[in-house]
Amino acid sequence: MNKAVFLDRDGVINKDKGYVYRIEDFEFCEGVFETLRTFQDLGYLLIIVTNQSGIGRGYYREEDFHVLTSWMCQAFLHVNVTIDAVYHCPHAPELGCSCRKPRSQMFEEAIQAFDIDVKRSWMIGDKPSDMIAARGARIEQTIFIGEDQPSDAKYRVNFLLDTINIIKTTSDK
Repeated sequence: MNKAVFLDRDGVINKDKGYVYRIEDFEFCEGVFETLRTFQDLGYLLIIVTNQSGIGRGYYREEDFHVLTSWMCQAFLHVNVTIDAVYHCPHAPELGCSCRKPRSQMFEEAIQAFDIDVKRSWMIGDKPSDMIAARGARIEQTIFIGEDQPSDAKYRVNFLLDTINIIKTTSDK
């Protein structure tokens, strides 16, 4: 079985500027390339799970999301980091779909598709819904980034780079 680091996109991979769908508005968070390269070197699959309600609200199209996602993944490839998968929920919250975090469908699909061992996997997010979704998929190792919202994550850090030591020191060798 594989181990994975699940990551939220907006607020973890890139700065959350609200409904980011254009390349010119996408700004990588500090340390994201180094952090993800470290996780990859430790043998983790890198899987992004992201709510993209701007699609369902009509702010941008599914195609816009895919263009940006392709560009983002290429930027990681340029520094020898492979994003193994990107799962997204395109629905507005009021639709009540089963894929939007805090529900765990995106996680469950990835776990099955990649034969992931949830006991050896992690979730890194910046919202309580990220932590709830991970726990719903039986991923107990969770890291919350930021101070703004209360969270019952297992670990809490201020910056993405701070996650490296946590995962390195608790990772199976």
